[in-house]
Amino acid sequence: MAVGPVGEADRSRRRARSADLPDFPWDLLEPAKTLAARHPDGIVDLSVGTPVDPVPATVQEALRASSDTPGYPMTAGSPQLRAAVRDWCVCWCDAPTDGLGVLPTIGSKELVAGLPALLGLGSGDAVVIPQVCYPTYEVGARLAGADVVRTDSLTAIGPTSRVRLVWVNSPSNPTGQVLPVAHLRKVVAWARERGAVVASDECYHCLGWEEQPVSILSDQVNGGDLSGLIAVHSLSKRSNLAGYRAGFVAGDERIVRELLAIRKHAGLIVPAPVQAAMIAALGDEDHVRDQRARYAARRDRLRAALTGAGFTVTHSAAGLYLWTGRDEDCWSTVDWFASRGILVAPGSFYGPAGQHQVRVALTASDERVAAAVARLG
Repeated sequence: MAVGPVGEADRSRRRARSADLPDFPWDLLEPAKTLAARHPDGIVDLSVGTPVDPVPATVQEALRASSDTPGYPMTAGSPQLRAAVRDWCVCWCDAPTDGLGVLPTIGSKELVAGLPALLGLGSGDAVVIPQVCYPTYEVGARLAGADVVRTDSLTAIGPTSRVRLVWVNSPSNPTGQVLPVAHLRKVVAWARERGAVVASDECYHCLGWEEQPVSILSDQVNGGDLSGLIAVHSLSKRSNLAGYRAGFVAGDERIVRELLAIRKHAGLIVPAPVQAAMIAALGDEDHVRDQRARYAARRDRLRAALTGAGFTVTHSAAGLYLWTGRDEDCWSTVDWFASRGILVAPGSFYGPAGQHQVRVALTASDERVAAAVARLG
């Protein structure tokens, strides 16, 4: 049967779907970026949390050694990778071994954006996200056709059965807030009463400064029962592997099996050389300690400079960002920084409650951080 041209009704549906998505936030920052780039000494970009330090040598070598892999890799990950991820979760997240499923992902953002659809959510279902949070939680819900509920208090939602997925994020992007164990326990209990899945974004788990994050996989939170719980992790920040697109999801083995079955059909596979690199990265904590030390030094310098310039830093107990502001709209603050050649992210990117804050990333070289400190001074 011949396929005719795309009809106006089809085009209208596509336009309606794209119109339902928020503006891509970083496009809105272009004018400020242009202004900051005019500084005689160049821009200091503290907006996007993109690693700038070298990929660990052992990881680079593992990638090179696995470059001759002509066959298709396993969607589930190689047995060696699955073992490495499981061992890491048990060691660093205090995860129980019973019922623990693991699955490599192509970075973490694709999993976050696709999770509601992968779980079968759609019209009439609701996804709970924090008041201030990573924008892709909302995007994923909208792509699936589900409703979004922004709240930090689940009791405010009431006895509804429409909630199918609850996102938590500790340490938070953008605020750096660490959720207490007692709060996580309440979220887990609330979701289990309603048959909802709890997804915990733990991409900054290794970067605790004033407080140490506790994983939702931990026995302290779940009592040794992973049912209904999954954690999303990334090697982008801990190992400078943003360019490799290396992440994983771990938790309830039943949910992980469901995700795997769908991802097999969709061809969502981590390349074999990247899987080898992940094994090397997860088996070496020395480079993680070195990177933490770099970020800690940059954090101390930037925090002192911000407070010295009259800004108040809130939360920021962990993670890769300083959440700061003063008594003005976030876009006015962005312009203030841009006029000094510094680019930061407006808090409104992360929800209406961030309207008076900006996010300052620690991901700039020591030389660029020193330049920012001098300009703030």
